[in-house]
Amino acid sequence: MSWHVVPRPERDILGEGLFWSARQDALFWTDIIGRKLWRLAFATGEVRHWDMPAMIGWVIETADGGLVAGLQTGFHRLTLDPFGLVPIADPEPHLPHNRLNDAKADARGAIWAGTMPVHDGPAQSWPATGSLYRLDPDGAISRHDTGIVIANGPALSPDGGTLYHTDSARRVVYRFAVNDDGSLGPRQQHLKFDGSSGAPDGMTCDAEGGLWIAFYGGSRVERFFPDGASDRAIALPTPQITNVGFAGARLDMMFATSAGDGRPDDHYAGALFELDPGGVIGVPPHLYGG
Repeated sequence: MSWHVVPRPERDILGEGLFWSARQDALFWTDIIGRKLWRLAFATGEVRHWDMPAMIGWVIETADGGLVAGLQTGFHRLTLDPFGLVPIADPEPHLPHNRLNDAKADARGAIWAGTMPVHDGPAQSWPATGSLYRLDPDGAISRHDTGIVIANGPALSPDGGTLYHTDSARRVVYRFAVNDDGSLGPRQQHLKFDGSSGAPDGMTCDAEGGLWIAFYGGSRVERFFPDGASDRAIALPTPQITNVGFAGARLDMMFATSAGDGRPDDHYAGALFELDPGGVIGVPPHLYGG
């Protein structure tokens, strides 16, 4: 078996937002709908959570040792002990029914974060009110793509020259060339999937340039090369796989989150999985420079 479930008493309604903290020797992830931030401490195996006042998509560490969190109400600085939230900015005050969904920092210390509507019913019928934003270290926010339904899975190639981004509702992974000044080149379609294979969700790149994609409705994570070819997949026992990321001191461990929403009889739905990446290692996560 190439996976096992991380033991804990709860399951996530909508797990997401994996982030490996070398500083804390811990893995963070979120339950967006459950409004929880989780932390797995590697030294002790302790799993702990903090309740949030709004839906939370992700956390990313800052260069000075703090955290930035993406909530429905925008970007916030976050402290855990004692707990506190300080607003940085809301990229979409005119869209109160949107929320931040997924994000990654780049080598320049900026955060790339997508938004999406909070909506019911089939995702293909949701409004395309999502966008892709960049939060710079000085707190400035700029929009770099729009017309997205479910903005998901930002991932950066190991050399920082390519940013991958997904619209899960359209089952498309896009790629952008990252310019020398940190801006993006034109959006290009990178991968397109049909309904039988699930929707691309959270993503991460490994040190070889492989793009690992979690498939919502697809019961797996799968690795793709820059030319679009796939060389491996890890099947999982529940369909709604939402995010994938590397962790551990050598970045040779892999984890995946899942969603339990709508699957009350599925024992594995909403679990956090540890996976065997087959000898592949990850890329150290970048930190927010602000």
